[in-house]
Amino acid sequence: MKIIDLFAGCGGLSLGFELEGFKIPLAIEKDEWASETYKRNHPYTKVITGDITQIVDLENILGKNNLPIDGIIGGPPCQGFSLSGNRDKNDPRNSLFMEFVRFVKYYTPKFFVMENVTGILSMKTKDNQNVKDLILQEYNNAGYNVKICKLNAAEYGVPQSRLRIVFIGIRKDIIFDQMNLGPKPFLFKDKQITIEQAIMDLPQICSGEGAEKLEYKNMPQNDYQKWVRKNSCAIYNHISMRHTKRLIERFKNITFGQSVADVEKCHQQRKRGDVSKISGKIYSQNNMRPFPNKPSPTIPASFQSNFIHPYLNRNFTAREGARLQSFPDTYIFYGKRTTMSWEKNLSQYQQIGNAVPPLLAKAIAKNIKNYFRKETEN
Repeated sequence: MKIIDLFAGCGGLSLGFELEGFKIPLAIEKDEWASETYKRNHPYTKVITGDITQIVDLENILGKNNLPIDGIIGGPPCQGFSLSGNRDKNDPRNSLFMEFVRFVKYYTPKFFVMENVTGILSMKTKDNQNVKDLILQEYNNAGYNVKICKLNAAEYGVPQSRLRIVFIGIRKDIIFDQMNLGPKPFLFKDKQITIEQAIMDLPQICSGEGAEKLEYKNMPQNDYQKWVRKNSCAIYNHISMRHTKRLIERFKNITFGQSVADVEKCHQQRKRGDVSKISGKIYSQNNMRPFPNKPSPTIPASFQSNFIHPYLNRNFTAREGARLQSFPDTYIFYGKRTTMSWEKNLSQYQQIGNAVPPLLAKAIAKNIKNYFRKETEN
């Protein structure tokens, strides 16, 4: 089956579908660095780097050999819908799902998959209408029945508790069987994968250590590590951020389940420009040391400062974040590792944190493949 990936990011959703045998002739992503990551890891996909609202010639962006399109997947930017943000009703990114609808209307695929944050279910417009209902109405008008699934990535082999909403649409001329449309949980040996199981075979580097390419020093210790290391000859993107002595001392005083909010005053964040004074700003989600024997908390775009390694006094590396998102080690990330606030492109950390976990995407893809196989048999 051939699909298009819109708002493709670095390619987590695409990778999951490719792992189930789907072909992706086209992907669209606005950010240059995320687009480069996508291109390097999906060499057989045509990638358009640009603003989707400016892509109007849909008739000619795909060659005839790539038609028809069976499915459209993607995750329209969701910052305006997010429960963790300000949920700005006037945020123009909130209307980008209409671009997704535009592609669905043009290609009339058999199915679509649209991923978003859980906040989308409670979001309202400035006229106090439920955003969810408006989305369903748009797809109904476009000729699709839709099932809404609330999924936790930890139930699908991902070493991370990450709740997401997935809209799965089926064209109205195809049987709509809601009971069989949601993906079935997938676990390694019937257990959720923990942080420890996901990352502890990687080189145990300290602050400021690491390299763009490292050798494996240990053999894989479990099924997840065997899976994530398959066909990989080296480790990439495993470079630790260089921390100050003061920051490392803070990390030493944070234990499992604690964050910067739990340290003594002498270890709290300093005022910018005057390290002799305490800033007074405490963010409980910053510098949190997660429990190693549990799945990771949600990996956000800012995870380079959100979490501390369970055993080492440093933040996670990009590769460790990728492991917690279920990206295999063969998947290499490009662009700068981190960026300053005024830089426009997405860093490696941001690309990883924004991505759909590939194993979650794989479960969705497998369910859709089986759904249409049964539909064809019937």
